[in-house]
Amino acid sequence: MRHLMSPLDFSVEELDNLMDLAADIEANREKYAHACAGKTLATLFYEPSTRTRLSHEAAMLNLGGNIMGFSSADSSSSKKGESVSDTIRTVSCYADICAMRHPKEGAPMVACQHSTIPVINAGDGGHQHPTQTLTDLLTIRSLKGRLNNLKIGLCGDLKFGRTVHSLINALVRYENIEFVLISPEELRLPDYVRVDVLDKSGVSYKEVVRLEEALPELDVLYMTRVQKERFFNEDDYIRMKDFYILDKNKMTLAKEDMIVLHPLPRVNEISVEVDDDPRAAYFKQVQYGVYARMALILTLLDIHVD
Repeated sequence: MRHLMSPLDFSVEELDNLMDLAADIEANREKYAHACAGKTLATLFYEPSTRTRLSHEAAMLNLGGNIMGFSSADSSSSKKGESVSDTIRTVSCYADICAMRHPKEGAPMVACQHSTIPVINAGDGGHQHPTQTLTDLLTIRSLKGRLNNLKIGLCGDLKFGRTVHSLINALVRYENIEFVLISPEELRLPDYVRVDVLDKSGVSYKEVVRLEEALPELDVLYMTRVQKERFFNEDDYIRMKDFYILDKNKMTLAKEDMIVLHPLPRVNEISVEVDDDPRAAYFKQVQYGVYARMALILTLLDIHVD
């Protein structure tokens, strides 16, 4: 039995195999329509989510399986004080696989230590978001044709952005990757990611404040929102939330084949006028998220379709 807590839980070869499977699912949806018949996915979401929860559920339904779960801590027994370990022991009696999102870092790790079914970390605090990373890798590979020889700009909330932390961890294992870290001083990438991941791997990176300075050289721009729920001070959030806004004028600075990604939801960091630009790939990214999670469910349940 395997769990997914971090993108590093899969080797590069295993990631490539998973993305090959996702690509085959995209091309042959009917072939996989009953692959998980009789199987049930439990979605245990202790904090709000739209795409992550629904894409896991859509993935399981597309595979012919069943779904169950809760969409907030208030609708679960955690409101009565039940521990994560007791919840997962209970859910293991009902379901075959589980996806958990929790505001506390490490909660899904606690769950997998007490679970008798595979557990997927669907986001834990500001720590990791590995299924979003699988989505991001699949989107980049599908649209750019490769996961090496890329210059990737990460823009916005790099301090609390778990999607950014997970993506960096995954991409440093590919050849000739360069990062441009675009953020205000207050939202810089944490030292534990900069030192323990970037410096340790020897990957080339630079830190800048101005988005306009970075845009002309990028192959991929990964925008993030400033997350109100991660701030303890309302004034700090208000001061930071409009620091970066990608609009049509800024897009004129970018390469013709650059792609813009965003884990969503967006607030106002990408103007809606950018949506019609062929380089805007964030809604395609949502669709790739379903294929990535279908492939992950099949992999963790060890289900093979001829």
